Order: sequence, then C-alpha cells, then structure tokens
Amino acid sequence: MDDLTFSDFTTAEKARVAALTARMAKRGLAGDSVDISDLQRRIERIEDQARRRKQQQ
Repeated sequence: MDDLTFSDFTTAEKARVAALTARMAKRGLAGDSVDISDLQRRIERIEDQARRRKQQQ
C-alpha cells in the first residue's frame, strides 16, 4: 500500500489532523491514564479518506 505524504491531504484535512493532534497533546498532558483512542480513530479515518482518494487517481 502506498504511503501517504503531506501533499496527499486536502487543506481541510491538514487542519483537522493538526487540531486533533493538538487535542491529543493536551490530553497527554493530563497523564498516561487518559484515553486518546477516540482522537486516534478520527485521524485514521481522515488518513483512510486521503488514501482512497490517492488510489483513485
């Protein structure tokens, strides 16, 4: 499977991933016991969209 590069994402997807990453970092400051799996799944869905779009080209 092809690896994604930064240019494979739309501008909106880049912004969403950046915001979700910031939220993950903020939760990470609360400690290791805080669950961030919901945010990780949301980022994975964005990556899947970009991967599908890249394969269609």
